[in-house]
Amino acid sequence: MTSPKTAGATDAAPRWATAALVLADGAVFWGKGVGAARHAVGEVCFNTSMTGYQEIITDPSYAGQIITFTFPHVGNVGTNLEDVESINPAARGVVLRGDITEPANWRAAKPLDDWLRSHHLPGVCGVDTREITRRVRDGGAPNGVVVHAPDGKFDIAKYTRIAQDWPGLEGMDLAIEVTAKQSYQWDETTWSLGKGYGKLDNPRYHVVAVDYGAKRNILRCLANTGCKVTVVPATATAEDILRHEPDGVFLSNGPGDPAATGVYAVPAIQGVIDQKVPIFGICLGHQLLALTLGGRTRKMERGHRGANQPVKDLTTGKVEITSQNHGFCVIPESLPANVEVTHVSLFDGTNEGLRCPEKRAFSVQYHPEASPGPTDSHYLFDRFVEMIDKSKK
Repeated sequence: MTSPKTAGATDAAPRWATAALVLADGAVFWGKGVGAARHAVGEVCFNTSMTGYQEIITDPSYAGQIITFTFPHVGNVGTNLEDVESINPAARGVVLRGDITEPANWRAAKPLDDWLRSHHLPGVCGVDTREITRRVRDGGAPNGVVVHAPDGKFDIAKYTRIAQDWPGLEGMDLAIEVTAKQSYQWDETTWSLGKGYGKLDNPRYHVVAVDYGAKRNILRCLANTGCKVTVVPATATAEDILRHEPDGVFLSNGPGDPAATGVYAVPAIQGVIDQKVPIFGICLGHQLLALTLGGRTRKMERGHRGANQPVKDLTTGKVEITSQNHGFCVIPESLPANVEVTHVSLFDGTNEGLRCPEKRAFSVQYHPEASPGPTDSHYLFDRFVEMIDKSKK
């Protein structure tokens, strides 16, 4: 294992190295290759979760990013066909501390290394992920290139230039890359031991979910509350959404700069608000709702990514342990007087939620469908249905 202090951009690769993480400042972390034999450029971030690596890698919100896992042992439970949040992972690559181990789990269908190759995702293991995490924490998320070269040949100068030339996530609309290409129906409910996923048979309400990069388990949680779900692409207009005659509209998570996605998303959301249809948003959907209501967003220096993020619900005084994945946040001071801040991060005080009762809209920055609490945040889906109930009455 090496660090950039002992392996600069002009150094030859160690004889044992078959992969590297090359940062835009010329730092190189040598390691062993995993996954696909190729290179990929992106923003280097870190995730503090101890479990759920397959869900993390398949979360569309990681589009454009290289994920550094801070937990040292990744791959030990293998992969399966159920624990995926999307069919085609949008992450650019992975960085790991330890070698990928053989899977030891009764649900495993394929080792992580094989699964990464099948999805053309490159990775590097055996690097000092603590050093990378400190760099992101102290200096912000850098651009980088993860390269897996089984022949041990690396053009570090080339990869450094690629990292330097990559424009970064600010100003980038990535929702357009991960959204559904056409509308579809969703009726699958949450997973249970011995039964797998269920199916909604008798829906109470009809919810249109705008897919900016929606995770499957979010759709399952909506179905679990008794809502038939119609998923529409991120570019859907207000007319596209409202022609389905929804009882409520859900704004999904997603990647990229909300200001860039907001160019087409904000007019659509405003059109829904004008018709007084209840709205619930999470993650990117939260940021887009804030923009629609008159607020602003900004790029964070390091973002929030992990399953141990404490958030306080100011409306109840309760603290939730939440799962998060975002690099932009809402500026609370920019929100108009009729918009109330409902949740704040206990890590750094950033905004984690808002509501506008007169517009029948609320949103949170984190992922309430995930289970780090494990069910601390599931009440938000019930809150959405209660809002629909009131609007119908």
